[in-house]
Amino acid sequence: METRGIEQMFDFQRLPNDRFVLLLLLLYAPVGLCLMLLRIFIGVHVFLVSCALPDSIVRRFIVRLMCSVLGLHVRQNSQRLRDKTTRLYISNHITHFDHNIINLLTSCNTPLLEGSVGFLCWARGFLELGQGLGGRRELTETLRRYCMSPDSAPLLLFPEEDTTNGRSGLLKFSSWPFSVSDNIQPVALLVKRPFIALNIPESSWLTELLWTFFVPFTVYHVRWLSPLSKEDGESNQEFANKVQELLATELGVTCTQITKADKAEHIKRKRHNAPPIAYSSKNGVNDLGARPRAMAQGFLGTSGRPEDSHITRLVQQVKEVLPDVPVSVITRDLLQTNCVDTTITNLLEQTEQFSPEAAAVSAPSVPAKGTFSSTSSLMLSTPHLKPAANSFGRSPTDRHMSLQERKEALYEYARRRYIEKNGLDKEEHL
Repeated sequence: METRGIEQMFDFQRLPNDRFVLLLLLLYAPVGLCLMLLRIFIGVHVFLVSCALPDSIVRRFIVRLMCSVLGLHVRQNSQRLRDKTTRLYISNHITHFDHNIINLLTSCNTPLLEGSVGFLCWARGFLELGQGLGGRRELTETLRRYCMSPDSAPLLLFPEEDTTNGRSGLLKFSSWPFSVSDNIQPVALLVKRPFIALNIPESSWLTELLWTFFVPFTVYHVRWLSPLSKEDGESNQEFANKVQELLATELGVTCTQITKADKAEHIKRKRHNAPPIAYSSKNGVNDLGARPRAMAQGFLGTSGRPEDSHITRLVQQVKEVLPDVPVSVITRDLLQTNCVDTTITNLLEQTEQFSPEAAAVSAPSVPAKGTFSSTSSLMLSTPHLKPAANSFGRSPTDRHMSLQERKEALYEYARRRYIEKNGLDKEEHL
C-alpha cells in the first residue's frame, strides 16, 4: 500500500492560506458570529428534543431536520444497501461528530474508548462501554457479547482510531474492531465545509462544535457499501486491510501505513520545533532590533535542550568564518538549513547587505578573541579579500577582482577551515 506524507493527512492550521478566501472569511465573520450565537440557542433545543423522544424513525427525522438549521446537512447514497441484520458498521473518521451523523440515518451505538464518562459521555451520544477494562482483549470480548445480544443496536466503530482531513488517505486500520464480528458493513464518509478546516489536531470537541456553528454549513455525505464477511483462514489484520482498500477506493484516497501513534508523534515534533525568528523589514533591509538580538543571544547562552546547544555550536562555527555577519542572521539561516556549509554559502551571497553597524550590534555575542583570530587568519590566507563588502575597491588589486571571484575564494577558505576544525574535533574526541 502506498504511504502518503503525514503532512497531507491532516490540517495543522484552521484558517486558509489563500488571501482571497481569507478576505471572504473576514467579511463573513460578523454573520458567522451571529449564526453561532443563534445556533447555540437552537442546539440546546435540539438536545432536549433528542432526549425527550424515543429512538425511532420519527425522532431521527425531526432531529435531522433541526440539525439542518444548525448547518449540518446529511446526505446518503445507496440506502437500499444498508443491511438491517448487520451488527457492526465500519467507517472512516473525519470529525468528532461522525457517530452523531450516522445515528441520524440509522440506530447505532459507538463506545467511548477515551475521555470522560458520565453525563458528558451520554450527552455526546457515546455508549458507556469499555471504560475501566484491562485492555483491548477484554474490550473486544465485551463488544462481542454486546453484538450477540438481539435487543442491542448495531455498533459503529472507527478502525483509524483518530481523525484525518479526509482528502489524502486513510490511517492504517487497527485489527481489533474486526475481531468483534465476522460480518461487517463498510460506511464511506465524505465531509465538506467552506472557508476553514474540518478539524485540526489537539482541538477539543467543544471548539470544533463552535466552529461548526460559525461556518454557513457542513455537508456530510454517507455512502453505504455492500456487507462483507471474513473468509475462512483470513486473519483480522488481512480483513482490516481489505476493508481499508475498499473504503479508500470508494473515497478516492489512498491506503497508508500511518497509525494514530505516528500522528501523535508528528504533532509532538511540530510542537517542540523552535519557532522561526520574526524580523521587521524597512525598505527591504532587515531591522535588527532589540528583540531579535535577545533571541539570538539566548541561542548562544546556556540551554538545557540539546537542540539549542547544537544550534549554538553551529552558530559559533559560522561566526568564526564570517565575523561581520550578525548572529541573529546566522541563527535564522541555520534554523532553516541546519548545515554550516549551506549557511555560509547563503550568507556569502548576501554579504553586501550587512553593514558595519549590524556587525557591531552582534559583536558582543561572540568572544573577541575568536573574532580577532579568525579575522586575522582570513586576512593572511586571502590578502586581496576584505570580509566587509563595503571595503571593495580600496586598492587596484581589489578593483580588478570580480565579486564572484571574491565569493569563490572566501567560500573555499570557509570550507577548508570547517573541515580542519571538524578534523581537530574528531581527534580530540578520540
